[in-house]
Amino acid sequence: MADVYAQVERDFGMLAPPVALHSAAPEVMAGVWMLLRESLLARGLVPRAAKELVATEVSRANACPYCVDVHGATLRGLGGPVPGMPEPGPEVTGTRLTFHYLNRMVNVFLGESPLPPEVPGAVRGGALRVLGTMMGASARRPRPPGESLRLLPAAPLPDELRWAEDSAHVAGAVARATAAVSQAGERSVPEPVRELVTAEVAKWDGAAPGLSRHWTDDAVAVLDSGHRPAGRLALLTAMASYQAGSAVAEFREREPGDRALLELTAWASMVAARARAGLS
Repeated sequence: MADVYAQVERDFGMLAPPVALHSAAPEVMAGVWMLLRESLLARGLVPRAAKELVATEVSRANACPYCVDVHGATLRGLGGPVPGMPEPGPEVTGTRLTFHYLNRMVNVFLGESPLPPEVPGAVRGGALRVLGTMMGASARRPRPPGESLRLLPAAPLPDELRWAEDSAHVAGAVARATAAVSQAGERSVPEPVRELVTAEVAKWDGAAPGLSRHWTDDAVAVLDSGHRPAGRLALLTAMASYQAGSAVAEFREREPGDRALLELTAWASMVAARARAGLS
């Protein structure tokens, strides 16, 4: 955990809350940091501004205002004309995977803005510009690729993630991170819940399920009553993370530990991210 914190502060410019929120599960946190660093931050073939545009647009599609604010501000802080959307490749698709994952975790655990809620509305625009200037200055410093990979042992790259293999550092991060999250799911997500969520995400077209959460009642009806809180929270995290707040409290009544909560939501977020990364 100390190694991850040190790398995040050095390479991101601050201890980013979307990474730090994973502290209850250090292996997952290390994997998530690898994904973020090696896809978005590390020097590669795609300019940082183009990848920030991808991060911003994925975050907007996932209704994650926190990440839209951070990465939109960074994009503006980099200056110059706004780039066009880059062609798919390991760095671009890796950035999509990262933000399909992070948007869900941020929606579940963080507020709607990186700014403190006490900042008055009249000055929030100026505060975001200051944030963008800071983040833009940090983003201009090159980060050598691959430096985060030592945090976790090597792992095989899953077949559906072969899009990463033309970039050694992106492939290494994707393989290690998805392995860490899969292992977390095996520890903390009951097998019937894993089977249900995997099946529901596989047939999902990515559209928002709607304002009501009643669709989850029908979905989790196939589970034993003891598994339904986990099933509901996992489904909401994967498919409607902006609605997951009250499901957290229901899950905690049965599983009060922070690690179980973090690992379940991480697993569900990654299932959705793996399904959506190459599509939007």
